Amino acid sequence: MTLQNISKLFLTFSLLFSFSGLKSQDKFPDGTAIPKWFKENKPTDINKLGKKYIITDFGVKNDSTILQTKQFQNIIDEAAKNGGVIIVPKGTFLISSLFFKQGTHLHLENGAKLKGSDDINDFPVVTTRMEGQTVKYFPALINADGLDGFTISGKGTLDGNGLRFWKSFWKRREWNPKCTNMDEMRPRIIYVSNSKNIQIEGITVKNSPFWSTHYYKSQFVKLLNLTILAPKAPVKAPSTDAIDIDACSNFLVKNCYMSVNDDAIALKGGKGPKADVDPNNGENRNIIIEDNTFGFCHSALTCGSESIHNYNIIFRNSTVKDASRLLHLKMRPDTPQHYEYITLDNIKGNVKTFIYAKGWNQFFDLKGEARPRKGLANDITIKNIDLSCETAFSIEKSDLFDLKDFTFENLKIKALKPEMENLSNIQNLKQTKVNVTKVASLTQSYDKKDDSDIAAK
Repeated sequence: MTLQNISKLFLTFSLLFSFSGLKSQDKFPDGTAIPKWFKENKPTDINKLGKKYIITDFGVKNDSTILQTKQFQNIIDEAAKNGGVIIVPKGTFLISSLFFKQGTHLHLENGAKLKGSDDINDFPVVTTRMEGQTVKYFPALINADGLDGFTISGKGTLDGNGLRFWKSFWKRREWNPKCTNMDEMRPRIIYVSNSKNIQIEGITVKNSPFWSTHYYKSQFVKLLNLTILAPKAPVKAPSTDAIDIDACSNFLVKNCYMSVNDDAIALKGGKGPKADVDPNNGENRNIIIEDNTFGFCHSALTCGSESIHNYNIIFRNSTVKDASRLLHLKMRPDTPQHYEYITLDNIKGNVKTFIYAKGWNQFFDLKGEARPRKGLANDITIKNIDLSCETAFSIEKSDLFDLKDFTFENLKIKALKPEMENLSNIQNLKQTKVNVTKVASLTQSYDKKDDSDIAAK
């Protein structure tokens, strides 16, 4: 073979390799390339975070009965002068709200626990974000606002100590069935706002009084290898969403386990008839949720209940066990909404309802305005699914919203109630290799009516 022929052969192989690489390149649902940032996931190296501030070296006692918020905050303030990492050693430490500052970080060693006070009087009232509104309310246990590069790492635990709050909520709901989620005063565990380049990894977050973790107007956020827990028995932990993503962009949730008594991952951003023009609100864009495991929850992935625009959302390579729903599209008739370019891919397990798309009327309020334009969910792709469920397609037709341009591909569904007729409520539905089998029974049983059913009324 001549040198010229060898060169031609090499060029041919190079072109074929390049074409193959382009063809298999990981892309968002709208066809744009997924940046390398989503793939470059490294553990936090606390040795590169500056001086180490071990809290017990600075007067904080290993005592779960003494509130030590002020002492802990003093350490954060000191570390902020030159930067550094606050290290919590093995032991249990009682706190209320801590406010991290630029250049500071939190590391929870194995066996370390920060436990939240169960007395709301220990928490200040501040301007914060809650349920799609900027309001006066209570901060979280761990707060980070306006930070660049903040991290939480380790093998320890943030324990919200929520039992007292849960009991008070249900007693209030018994007395006043119309009380809102915010009427019972409750803190969250983690709240990150107006920040960028955030990484939270390895820790356990459990027993939150309210939402477990909440991220608002932040970008380039990575949640890695987290365990987020809140019980459904013997006392239900109400409104304990595992992860609330609120007007964020470039967000990764990977290798996490979530089991909570509300939605696992909820995409939020604002509510109300003028929500889309309120500068406090915003869209969620370029969100990847992958390689996770979901235990009991209301929905593995929810758009709503306060959400105006969700774009380029990927939920893939995950196992769902005992969720009430896999995908929930909450269509609020009092809010302009647009959910588009959402892909669910390679999901297995069991759920009560595979897809749930209906009107969501909880705390409906037009605030004196005319009804907003129709809601819309479009370019939704669901593929490579292997699930058993009670109901496959709980999808309603409505004059208040449209569902269109859905693609179903390679679905293997076992259902007590397939409800295939509801697919006619989707405009321009494309189906390839959709196998829905009606079965007489399932190995898994579900509550006849759970909290998420009640809230939709």
